[in-house]
Amino acid sequence: MFRKIIHKGGNFIEGSYVVAKILLVDDEIGVQELTRDDLEKEGHTVLIAVNGEQGLDVARRENPDLIIIDQTLPLIDGLDVCKKLRALNEFLSTPIIILSESDDVTDKVIGLELGADDYITKPFNSRELSARIKARLREVQRKAEAKNCPIRWRNLEIWQENYQVTLDEQPLSLTAKEFELLVLFVTNPYQVFSREYLIQKVWGNLSSTGTRALDVHISHLRNKLKSVGPVLDSVRGVGYLFIRRK
Repeated sequence: MFRKIIHKGGNFIEGSYVVAKILLVDDEIGVQELTRDDLEKEGHTVLIAVNGEQGLDVARRENPDLIIIDQTLPLIDGLDVCKKLRALNEFLSTPIIILSESDDVTDKVIGLELGADDYITKPFNSRELSARIKARLREVQRKAEAKNCPIRWRNLEIWQENYQVTLDEQPLSLTAKEFELLVLFVTNPYQVFSREYLIQKVWGNLSSTGTRALDVHISHLRNKLKSVGPVLDSVRGVGYLFIRRK
C-alpha cells in the first residue's frame, strides 16, 4: 500500500521505491526515447527538454523531483545549467545527475563541484541509471524525514524544519548561512570540504565576495561554538572539516 512521503514533489513511495517527476535535458532523440520509456515503465513521470535554456524553463515551471542533464547541450552547456539551477533556492536540494561522454576524472570533479550529485558516462546501462535515480530519491526522502527530528550532538540540538539551534538547552542565534554551514558540518563529520564547495553549496556562486563571506561566517560559527571546543578545523590549502571531539 502506498504512503505519502514529505518532500516538495508530493510523490509516493512503496517500500523503498519512489515514484517521481523527472526532468531529462538531452538533445539526443535516442537517449530521450529509451530513457523515458524505461523510467515510465517504473511509474515515473518524465519531462523532456532538448537544450539548456528549455531545461531551465521547464525546471522552473514544473519543479521536478530529480533532474538529469547531458553535459554537452545546445545554447547552454549542461554544467552551466547545473550551476544556474543550484543558484536558485528551490533547487538547492534537488538531485542532479550529469550524463557525459567523457570519462575524464577532471570532468567528473568539475561536475560534482558545480553541484551535481552524480555523474554517469555515456553509453550507460539503463539499470544503472535506474539504480542511481532510486538512490538519490531515497536520499531526498531520508533528508525530508530527518527534518522532522532534531540533529543531536553532545549539548547541541539542531531543528532543520524551523532553523532553530539550542546549545545547553539555550537558543543559539545563527544567521541562515551559519545554520546551513553548521548542518553540513555536523551531518558530515571528518569530511574535508573545499572552500569552493562550501561557497557554491551555501552561496550558490564562486565570487570573491562569497570567499570573504565564508571566512567571516566560519569565524563567527567558531566563536558561537567555543563552549564545545575547537571543532571546526582548517585544512591548509583545501578548506574545513568538522571533528566531533569528545
